[in-house]
Amino acid sequence: MIAALLLILIYISFISLGLPDSLLGSAWPLMYGSLEAPLHYAGILSMIVAAGTVLSSILSEKMIRRFGTGLVTALSVFMTAAALIGFSVSHNFMALCFFAVPLGLGGGSVDAALNNYVALHYKARHMSWLHCFWGVGASIGPLIMSAYLTSGRSWNFGYRAVGVIQFCLVVLLFVSLPLWGKNTAIKETQEQKRSITYRELFRLPGVKQVLAAFFCYCGIEQIAALWGSSYLVIVKNISPQIAAQWIALYYGGITLGRFISGFLTMKLNNRQMVRLGQALIAGGIVCLLLPFGAVSLLSGFFIIGLGCAPIYPSLLHETPKNFGSEYSQALMGIQMAIAYIGIMVMPPLFGWIASHANFNIFPVFIGIILILKIIMVETVNKKVDAVKIKD
Repeated sequence: MIAALLLILIYISFISLGLPDSLLGSAWPLMYGSLEAPLHYAGILSMIVAAGTVLSSILSEKMIRRFGTGLVTALSVFMTAAALIGFSVSHNFMALCFFAVPLGLGGGSVDAALNNYVALHYKARHMSWLHCFWGVGASIGPLIMSAYLTSGRSWNFGYRAVGVIQFCLVVLLFVSLPLWGKNTAIKETQEQKRSITYRELFRLPGVKQVLAAFFCYCGIEQIAALWGSSYLVIVKNISPQIAAQWIALYYGGITLGRFISGFLTMKLNNRQMVRLGQALIAGGIVCLLLPFGAVSLLSGFFIIGLGCAPIYPSLLHETPKNFGSEYSQALMGIQMAIAYIGIMVMPPLFGWIASHANFNIFPVFIGIILILKIIMVETVNKKVDAVKIKD
């Protein structure tokens, strides 16, 4: 019973983790004008949040060991809630940069703590569904923002509403802290293993390529999330209010895709799931390029989201099989760090390029990164298979 209650709480926490991730992209077409900031400055905010996420992910193991998963999760959500309220009262870009720091630090700690807890204590299918619940939150975020923008209120009210929701979760998490300690149905089973050096890890066949694949995937996901709404407004002449609603379809595709992925993994292996996702992303990019107006745009973003859904969980789940259980734990942390670096670097890079070129390059840019990712994934597969044949 306690294990089931904790699982429900973890799912709710991942909804909370997704809520703020989609707010900036959906609101930025109006935010940058009111802040008198250049359009590409959204990439700076995204980079600050991602940098905080990388740092907190690196430090999360020590924090969890000292304070426990429950308390780290509660304090981390408190940080994100406070940061969102800070966004809601900010009226200049520097203030947003200040509050972006705790937003990233809190989000990274929640992500690392709950992913690790589920990986240790629950069945594999819950990992896909856990990220599905992140998609639920990410889909709701733009709808909340759009509701306030449509009613004539400023973007600050959207951030305030999500901040209040986060504070409600903080109360729930602190009330539930005793459950984490009383969870006697689940036993901690941490094996003492020898220390693995970075030099040793990077000498493993395929490691460099798989890290590049994580970097490329998160670049695709975050560029679509952050700049998709701006692409619709600037290139397709869609109103900011409608664009925010349409981007919710992208997150809806990720959410639905990860829900379905939990069942598809019973029939398809991880490599097949990754290839299926890549094919869907390619199909979504083609839809964005088709001259069919709203139909092609809506279907394009939805299909790209659908394609993103299985890739990240499947690549993570393939780690022990590709590199061995001895190295999998160490590689998991590095893969997540590289993924967050991709989130930190790629959106501002695209923003800078688009601001000097043209936002028409949006689908082409994503397509180029997708091709690079496909090459990296297939290279990993070949290297791993070659090692297995030799053994």
